[in-house]
Amino acid sequence: MDSRERRLLLVSTDLGIGGGAEQQVLDLALSFHGRGWQVRMVSMVPPSALPPEIGAAGIEVTSLAMKRGRPWPGGLRRLIAILKQYRPHVVHCHMTHANLLGRVARAFQPVPVLVCTLHGMRMYSVKGRFTWFRELGHRLTDRWSNLTTTVCRAAAAVCVQTRSVPKHKLAVVYNGLDTSCYAPNPAARTRLRESLGVGDGEFVWLAAGRFERAKDYPTMLRAFAQAQGRTQAQTVLLICGVGSMEEQLRALAQDLRISGRVSFLGLRHDIPDVMAAADAFVLSSETEGLPMVLLQASACGLPVVATHVGGVSEAVLHGHTGSLVRPGRPSELAAAMVSIAAMPEAERQQLGAAGREYVERSFSIRHIASRWECIYERLLANPASSTSVINSRRSSPDDDIRFELNGVE
Repeated sequence: MDSRERRLLLVSTDLGIGGGAEQQVLDLALSFHGRGWQVRMVSMVPPSALPPEIGAAGIEVTSLAMKRGRPWPGGLRRLIAILKQYRPHVVHCHMTHANLLGRVARAFQPVPVLVCTLHGMRMYSVKGRFTWFRELGHRLTDRWSNLTTTVCRAAAAVCVQTRSVPKHKLAVVYNGLDTSCYAPNPAARTRLRESLGVGDGEFVWLAAGRFERAKDYPTMLRAFAQAQGRTQAQTVLLICGVGSMEEQLRALAQDLRISGRVSFLGLRHDIPDVMAAADAFVLSSETEGLPMVLLQASACGLPVVATHVGGVSEAVLHGHTGSLVRPGRPSELAAAMVSIAAMPEAERQQLGAAGREYVERSFSIRHIASRWECIYERLLANPASSTSVINSRRSSPDDDIRFELNGVE
């Protein structure tokens, strides 16, 4: 079948600019539209701001108009109706709740292929609460999914350990990034630093992510406070994001007497430009899958200091593209931040260049979309492969992608 006749339905818990998982769904939609597939998107809850490229491409976006924390009957009926009307060849669900909803909907309205992607290490809520019944729900509804994927090997190991996904129906597919959008940009650097009031000699740390427990911003603020005065350059911390802990974090910055050196920038729609204005990136999370923001930072040529959790070590190569420290230890995070800030500029740029090369080689959206397309086609052509893990290997980014039906390594 010609790709122009293929219909792909992307179902996500949420959609919009800001979240890493949400951005990945948007990027995949645009990639497959560019490959000639018919693409439609569904968000369980009303989506926030969408990039103009989605509308320009004519990609239809539908909300199931569900409310967070509420039962699913209305949303389930609406999704079943969409499946019946659109008749997709492939349904690809993203994030825990969308996975569960898509599986239940398939029980009522068959589709040729259903793929489910988990974007985190565990099935936490946004505010960090974990409930065992999400994993149980994944286990009980697995019969309606052809394949479940995780965004890093560390998360796949957790799925096997918790038995939320059978080992023989589990694969790892990394998130992809459009490295043409995220790249060093000297003009944007000058413009943004001026608009943010950052002096020429100031060293800018950047952080980005929701103000929720899992991101552990208190550890970051304490580390930044400890690092003050330990380098020759004046340092600034810019934080992009919104969330329930914002007021608490602002108060902590006041208590630590660093509020004059920390700027809360809110939700930004110009993250590539903000990254261009920074000198390095910092992440202090206590749990992560494969954080898109780290790939974005590396693609922009920023050295990274991050906590060694989840799949972070698959995004940041310790000593080569940045530094990894144990979570929840402000002194260790501070020491790593001081080390990066004190480096000669040439050495720091070398780290950043290595990071960009690594992202281009391993996480380019073009290669990741090719991997997904091969998975879709393999499952459509051979329904029996739905009971096997699809592993892709390539010796270089330009090699054709090959599949082996093996167990998880």
